[in-house]
Formats: sequence, structure tokens, C-alpha cells
Amino acid sequence: MQFHLGRLIDHVHLRVSDLEASKHFYRAILESLNLSAVLVEGADYFHVDELYVDKARGSTSHVHLAFQAGDRVAVHNFHVAALVAGGRDNGGPGERPYHPGYYAAFVLDPDGNNIEAVYHGPVVRSAPSILVTPAD
Repeated sequence: MQFHLGRLIDHVHLRVSDLEASKHFYRAILESLNLSAVLVEGADYFHVDELYVDKARGSTSHVHLAFQAGDRVAVHNFHVAALVAGGRDNGGPGERPYHPGYYAAFVLDPDGNNIEAVYHGPVVRSAPSILVTPAD
């Protein structure tokens, strides 16, 4: 079975109560997944790729985000990094019954969002990522 990635979601916007705690948390988990992400930062926001995070002026977001892991070791690394960076355990690394080969770990970020790293088994990608460059 084939499916597309990178054409459905433009961005995910999280509103958080503690921006510095969130920067620390997301920087740690992205690095643990070998997503050497460059955080673009402003006074009251940061973003990396499709993830945009800012300081809530009201209620915070409550979402489930699943990050792609390259293998089972990356799922374990994610879980450890998330807990060290202030996350709370919401399901340690292991097989899940969602479909054969679904290997994941879950943590709650500093605002209670359910954050997951998942490995679905070996795949062949047409490209490692999609690079979008503005046209003139």
C-alpha cells in the first residue's frame, strides 16, 4: 500500500503556557529523533518545519502529535529525551495493537499534549523530505 505524506497538513499550531519549557522539550525530542531541526525563534513563538508554537493568550492547545521515528531505537531515545526534558510518561516504548509493526512511545508535553514517536517498520521513501522554496 502506498500513501502520500507532506501534502495534507500545512502546519500544526500549539498554544502553550510556558514557551521556554516548550522550546526545551521540543528541541530535545526532535534531536532524539535525528531531526536536526533549526528552531526559528521570536519573542513569543518558535517554529520548526510544520510545527508552530506560541505563548497562549488564553487557553492552551490539547492535541495528539505523532512524530516519525526511523527505527525502534529512535522511539526509545525519544521517550528518554522527552522525560529528561520535562515530559510525563503516557506509554513507554512498545508494540501497539493499532496495526502489525506499530511501535511507539507516548509522553505528555509541558502543557499536556499527547506526543508520540512511532516506527511503522522499514519503508522506502521517494525523498527524505520535501523542500519548498518560494517562487520569486
